[in-house]
Amino acid sequence: MIRKATSKDVDLIALIYNHYILNSTITFEEEAVDGQIISERLNSNKKLDWWVYEIQNEIVGYAYAALWKPRSAYRYTAETSVYVAPAHQKKGIGKQIYSHLISELKKSGLHTLLAGIALPNDESIHFHEKLGFRKVGQLEEVGFKFNRWIDVGYWELNL
Repeated sequence: MIRKATSKDVDLIALIYNHYILNSTITFEEEAVDGQIISERLNSNKKLDWWVYEIQNEIVGYAYAALWKPRSAYRYTAETSVYVAPAHQKKGIGKQIYSHLISELKKSGLHTLLAGIALPNDESIHFHEKLGFRKVGQLEEVGFKFNRWIDVGYWELNL
């Protein structure tokens, strides 16, 4: 079931996210987060809801969008993210919750969604392109994690 995330979900969201922080370059965050940090992010913008995918009262994935930049001219652009617990990958959960997020963002009046993808990451590229995103650019060596420089590609979806 897909539903809006609430303050009761923040510890489970942090648990999912921490796996990616500590074991991948999917996020450039380097220190594990706790529920308080997730709560602050969840409540940082009342116009952009976070969504969770729940199976038998267990949060197994989540998706959200954050405003791209604080300047007013960017108000119709957001950057999207989706994370699925490792044990629940390859079951269509990411596609379902991300599609739901996109649908809700379209209703909210946003015009452009951006997805920043740490490269290489063929799986994420394919995932986004299947949902209609197209590559619009690449920034070289903008992240440094696990003792190496990482490029970020940007994919865009106009709603």
